Amino acid sequence: MHDVQMLQVMAKEAADMIEAASYITIVTHLNPDADTLGTGLGIYALLKTHVKKPIEIVNASDTLPRYLDFLPHFSKIKKKIEYEKSLVIGVDCGSIDRFGVTLEGHPIINIDHHASNTYFGTLNAVLPAYASASQVAFRLFENIYRITAQSAVCFYTALLSDTRYFTTASVNIEVFETARDLVKLGADPAYIATNFTQRRSLASLRILERALHSLSLYLEGRVAVMEITPKDIDATGATMPDMDGIVDYGRSLATVEIAVLLIGLKDGTVRVSLRSKGADVSKIAAHFGGGGHIVASGFTLKDRQMQEIVDTILEQIMQLGLING
Repeated sequence: MHDVQMLQVMAKEAADMIEAASYITIVTHLNPDADTLGTGLGIYALLKTHVKKPIEIVNASDTLPRYLDFLPHFSKIKKKIEYEKSLVIGVDCGSIDRFGVTLEGHPIINIDHHASNTYFGTLNAVLPAYASASQVAFRLFENIYRITAQSAVCFYTALLSDTRYFTTASVNIEVFETARDLVKLGADPAYIATNFTQRRSLASLRILERALHSLSLYLEGRVAVMEITPKDIDATGATMPDMDGIVDYGRSLATVEIAVLLIGLKDGTVRVSLRSKGADVSKIAAHFGGGGHIVASGFTLKDRQMQEIVDTILEQIMQLGLING
């Protein structure tokens, strides 16, 4: 079935689930990016306008990206679910454990675009061909409700972020048509772009400086690795949102085909981000229990030395034949 027809069918089921629900909880993933929060807030704004029942939006992370506080209803994001047995709308999350909250006993509408999605929902609106979760949400909900200007701002912000300003391989004519539709509905591209590019924290530049200083090249310059240690985080005062996008600096090098960023935390956790220029790095992430997209994936490990992780990643790259030559 064509994506448009599939979304129309799913929209009917989603509308019925929303109609039947007494309470609605929108859940966004841990260590949130602009796609999960923009999509979640876009749906929140939409339902607040059109649905007369209690609605909450939740993110379990300790820190939210402050540069996104321009999004409508940003201040309404809670840390915990307060509604029992509510209908859950989960956004931009490939597996249920990445929400960081217990969803047992809740019916779930799963809205996502990750090819690695585990289809954990009662209804799974998962379209890997789409560039962002917000594109899926927008095309789903336009079949049910009139899209408001507040929702358009949120959905456009998420789309802009997950396409890295319309530069990723997922960008196609449908992406630009979605962007145009959202602008017509009230999203202001200049205002949103300003919030993305001119509101960086000093800590984000300090931590970038340290990450770049750690840059190492492997496999004849085709793999770039950067490391951020707990000491780096302490010295700069950086939070997880401050480190968003650092891995892309490694990928930007002319010779590099795969970039790796390792972030070590005080509790012994190491978060690993993988980016490529075409190689399927989701296969590496899957080996470590993670997931994501072909050219952008990640995983988390506990109590492992960084160099040990790097060595294993390099072995996987070779075994999987992910780089040319």
